[in-house]
Amino acid sequence: MRKLVIFLFCTLFSLPLFAQNPQVKLETDLGVIRIELYAKQAPVTVENFLAYTDSGFYDGIIFHRVVPGFVVQAGGFTFDFQRKETREAIANESANGLQNLRGTLSMARTNDPDSATSQFFINLVDNTRLDASEDKPGYAVFGKVIEGMDIIEKIEREPRGLYRRHPEAPNTPIRILSAKRITASDNTVAEHSKGE
Repeated sequence: MRKLVIFLFCTLFSLPLFAQNPQVKLETDLGVIRIELYAKQAPVTVENFLAYTDSGFYDGIIFHRVVPGFVVQAGGFTFDFQRKETREAIANESANGLQNLRGTLSMARTNDPDSATSQFFINLVDNTRLDASEDKPGYAVFGKVIEGMDIIEKIEREPRGLYRRHPEAPNTPIRILSAKRITASDNTVAEHSKGE
């Protein structure tokens, strides 16, 4: 009986660890950004983002679009503005009840609602006009910055306009040096990347 009580006690107290949302650590040229992902509300989008993260896709890419008072975007270009080859596009999950509020992550896409691949943006302000409505699809929110919003604000303040073909890119490219999953139980980086 005592073993059963101990087992139940351990099981009950370990459940919150398994229930926590996945997290990703972005190591950038300016510091660390930590992201919590909303796997329950945006399962397809989170699975897609983690697949890119685990494969090392985001390592070395730049923040290529900065619109002060709107968004900071990354996920598509290398240091020398070469577009990275992506996986297939995913279904739009913008009708998941989450809003494009300051600090949230959303999938970038073309005018085709189901065209998102690897690019994502971080909302610098509440951008609820990007949310889904009855008459239009929105931009799918799938996570939130939980540490490092000050880094995002530094990126927002970077001078832009040097690159004619990429006028919204910072004059000094700011890279994501590495993107890694973080384990919920001990806050250490998980060894999921590149098939390990």
